[in-house]
Amino acid sequence: MSTTKLSRRDAGAFLAGLLMTVGLALSPAAVARAPSILPTEPLTIVTASGRHSFVVEVARSQEEQARGLMGRRYLPADRGMIFDYTDAQPVAMWMENTFISLDMLFVDAQGRIVRIAERTEPLSRRIIPSGGPVRAVIELNAGTAARIGAAVGDSVELSFIAPGR
Repeated sequence: MSTTKLSRRDAGAFLAGLLMTVGLALSPAAVARAPSILPTEPLTIVTASGRHSFVVEVARSQEEQARGLMGRRYLPADRGMIFDYTDAQPVAMWMENTFISLDMLFVDAQGRIVRIAERTEPLSRRIIPSGGPVRAVIELNAGTAARIGAAVGDSVELSFIAPGR
């Protein structure tokens, strides 16, 4: 095994090049093309204005749910994340270390939206409660709920939520 020592100047140049490469790799266009961090599922929200399709990353484990969309600076318009709690339960969300404003749709076990928290404040530790038992929480870009006309009572179609049960 051999090691190479870099001068401070060379190390600085290497670090600057690495940061530039990472910065380019994390541009919005690159993020839009990049694979999702978690497994994805198609999701449809049915509102008075029609059917609206998204691809959402599914956060199931406590670690995945704790991380959520933290650290991300861009989310394509047709993407989001869903937190699957398996069983309906009261939950609380927050935006700590989340750089983009989000809409949160709280969904019951029958696939109905029971609460919407619009345009959440980035980097906030303010608690956003579900207001009752929910099976899942969907996070989409801020303004999406208004754009698609989402309202309490609208339905969500997703493989692991059976409507009407």
